[in-house]
Amino acid sequence: MAAGFWVLEGMDGSGKSTQAELLVAELEKAGRRPLHLREPGSTGLGEGLRKMLLDRDRESWDARTEALLFFAARNELLRSQVAPALVEGRDVVCERFTPSSVAYQGQDGLADWVLALDRLVVDQDLQPHGVLILDLEPAVSFARVGGDEGHDGFESRGLVFQEKVREGYLAYATANPQRTALISADGLTIAEIAVQVLQAVEERRQ
Repeated sequence: MAAGFWVLEGMDGSGKSTQAELLVAELEKAGRRPLHLREPGSTGLGEGLRKMLLDRDRESWDARTEALLFFAARNELLRSQVAPALVEGRDVVCERFTPSSVAYQGQDGLADWVLALDRLVVDQDLQPHGVLILDLEPAVSFARVGGDEGHDGFESRGLVFQEKVREGYLAYATANPQRTALISADGLTIAEIAVQVLQAVEERRQ
């Protein structure tokens, strides 16, 4: 059975890290030797850029600048971590990928620009086999991460920003129906969501 590249996506506070950990545990039980990654992060460059990008006190940057930095981290992650793992037959579980850039930096008419970057950076054979979006109402997300206070520079951008984030995720899902699964992250238990995540992976495994 071929190795798979699985991406956990969604609004802040939707439980991506929890579900990624549970998915990794299930894949380990199946002998898949999964590699668990996060974006930006999981490389020296990625962790450095993560600290810069999520800093609440940093200066405001143009969305294009933010996207370029995210894609720099993404390229390094793909070349140094994702590609070698897939060659070794290992599954890869990553928290966030290009759909996050579409949702966060692709607002206000920049989605096509972000997707053009994706085509330049992400080789076709390194595109995710499955994107599992944990869907959450923006108001719920906003409350879970602490409202205007937030925990980082993106979480604290306000409810209107979070509403646009969700719109970006839904647009991505609509444009990529075979690759993407929308899974409710509200009104279900963690275990119930985990079942749906695993089911979505198995349905998309080659």
